[in-house]
Amino acid sequence: MIYTAAALASLAALAQGLVIRDGCTFHLDVDGTPVGQVEGGQAKFGNGLKATNFVINGDVLSDGTGRGCWWTPPTKVLQCDAGQAPTSGFGIACDGTFSYKGQTQFFKCESGDGLWNIYLEDGHGQNCGPISLRSDGCHADCAPPPPPPPPAPKCPVELTGSWEFPHLIVPVDSANPDKASGTSYDGNVSPTVSSIFNFDIPAGDAGKTCQLVFLLPKKEDLETSDYKLSGSGALDFVWLNGVANLQTTYNNAPGAKMDLGTVTVAPGNSYAIANFDCPAGQTISFEIKEGGGADTNLWYFQDYNPSPIGLYITKC
Repeated sequence: MIYTAAALASLAALAQGLVIRDGCTFHLDVDGTPVGQVEGGQAKFGNGLKATNFVINGDVLSDGTGRGCWWTPPTKVLQCDAGQAPTSGFGIACDGTFSYKGQTQFFKCESGDGLWNIYLEDGHGQNCGPISLRSDGCHADCAPPPPPPPPAPKCPVELTGSWEFPHLIVPVDSANPDKASGTSYDGNVSPTVSSIFNFDIPAGDAGKTCQLVFLLPKKEDLETSDYKLSGSGALDFVWLNGVANLQTTYNNAPGAKMDLGTVTVAPGNSYAIANFDCPAGQTISFEIKEGGGADTNLWYFQDYNPSPIGLYITKC
């Protein structure tokens, strides 16, 4: 059988296990310092060593001369040898991060002459430390980040559109902790008195956003209501973990589910207290308490006639 010189050369290469260089060529670096090779094929970096051409074909790695790259036992140092079948498992992420079987942290150890060896594992040399390897090519573009979520709908603070009026207002008094005052038309807050407000959220509000709001207009803008405010105006708004009823007292009132924060109110202002998913088909309760300074006194007649005053839930 007659072979051409080219065929003989190809058979010789295959017999030696050389990599056929039909992959993608790239360079590696460690924090901007190029990875090169010494004459024996060992991958190193530092001291001005020039960058080596590496070739990746699927998940196997060779150098620019076709030598197969592997982690040489027993120390598992990165080296490319003639006649060596390349180790599989190499990869390059979309941002250029070089990996081996998912491992992206490698290790450097001093080898002398200002050069560093690259190891798969730690503890095989002097002055070792963790490194990462980065490729300058042979990777797909990273997918763009997902778009930010749409902004939460901003429900109106004023009573426009759909809104809810409290269906029960119950004052409780720490100075008379077992007294059930029953229903009231007023909001009343003092150092000892707080008011609980029940809201019935219709089943049809499923999927909507609810916003708890507190309205305190100027007195001259009121037509059918009134209020008295003294002290700092600090009010603490609390979402309760149960609902009030006509027998609710200070001692048996529901506990706090979530403190919504303290707001210092002043005439002529509207306040958005909290936004939340409307609990459709449920009754929920909120409490307004003195805000901690022990000097706020507020009484008002809850009224939605111009201008509305008190605690409401708007929806959007």
